[in-house]
Amino acid sequence: MGKMLIFGMGYTAQVLARALRATGWEVHGTGSAGDIAFADRAAVEAALAGASHVLSSVPPAREGGDPVLDSYGPAIAASGVEWIGYLSSTGVYGDAGGAWVDESAPVGTGRRSARTAADLAWQALSPEVRVFRLPDIYGPGRSALDRVAAGRAHRIDLPEQVFSRVHVEDIASGVIASFDGPPGVYNLADDLPCGQNAVIEEAARLLGVPPPPMLTLEQANLSPMALAFYAENRRVANGRARRLLGWKPAFPTYREGLRDLRASTRPTIASAAPASASTDQR
Repeated sequence: MGKMLIFGMGYTAQVLARALRATGWEVHGTGSAGDIAFADRAAVEAALAGASHVLSSVPPAREGGDPVLDSYGPAIAASGVEWIGYLSSTGVYGDAGGAWVDESAPVGTGRRSARTAADLAWQALSPEVRVFRLPDIYGPGRSALDRVAAGRAHRIDLPEQVFSRVHVEDIASGVIASFDGPPGVYNLADDLPCGQNAVIEEAARLLGVPPPPMLTLEQANLSPMALAFYAENRRVANGRARRLLGWKPAFPTYREGLRDLRASTRPTIASAAPASASTDQR
């Protein structure tokens, strides 16, 4: 089995690590859920020397620059590992007015200029790099079910607004599928982009509670971060990952994903009225 070094053992990376360990992989990582301190250069370089695969899920710094590339980029490039991966964002595509975007679409026109710069820098690091562009991520403990149950969900009256999303387990399976696939850029998204309201309504239906009230953008009193989320509108195509990696999402739409989460989790429904806005969306 392989040996994976993960920079940034966050939500998605932990799901990937569990999947790999279940098949006999050795996985080490930095971050609070990892076993290596990012600043411990000796430990990081020792893990890198023994790794066959390296993945970064660390976002760019707010002021610009990629912390992993800045600290360890040359070491990763010179390590001779057989596979390098980077978890990026479909936010690099910016606003497409609801149109479909694939990996050939222009990047750098949206709000995520630092992410775009990091995305391109990872591509330039080595011919073996795989960049995974991810839309809104959901999964256990982090879904519309949890927001509705906690009274933090909201519906915004923007009928033309469309987003893509992906179940965290489908990200893990896409990354694993790329081990035997060609390097390059891959969108990992489900098959049914849709408005956020449809997802919230389905979550409420599964929980047996009324959906939150429909609000205008002004009534929602959104934070700047949430407003930026609603300023972009696009559908993300996943055909390249399907063709070149043989990837097939286990949860092709939010309906299958939410049903599975409802069957495996039981969010506690809050008694308070739903909040008018949520800030936990990307």
